[in-house]
Order: sequence, then structure tokens, then C-alpha cells
Amino acid sequence: MAMPNLQPLARLLIITGFILILAGLTLILFNRLGIFRLPGDILIQRRNLTVYIPVASAVILSLLLTLILNLIFWRWR
Repeated sequence: MAMPNLQPLARLLIITGFILILAGLTLILFNRLGIFRLPGDILIQRRNLTVYIPVASAVILSLLLTLILNLIFWRWR
């Protein structure tokens, strides 16, 4: 019985891991620079509770990702 070719799966896992590492490093950098604390983000602080709702950050991130993904998929047509 022949062994299945797992090379495509291995490549996919390596690429996915690399993308996750880049995303994590980007989040650490943005946190240190204070980029994700924009006007329009909601911050509620009580004695034992802190709630952070990044409304403005989510809108900007969504617009950027939409633009990037549209440019990538536009080239593949």
C-alpha cells in the first residue's frame, strides 16, 4: 500500500504558522506603539472590570483587509 503524499499539507501548515507568527508580532508592535487605541474605541473601567470595545480600530482594520484582499484576488482573475 502506497503512503499518501503529505507534502502539500506540510506546506500549508508551515505557511499558516508563518502567517500567525507575523500577525502576533504585528499585534505586539501595534500595542507598544498605541495604534489600537483610537478615538471611537469604547473603554469602560469599573473597580473589578475593564471592557474594551475597539469600534474604530475594527472599522479601520476591516477597510484595510478588504482593500488588501481585493487587490490580491483582483490579480488572480
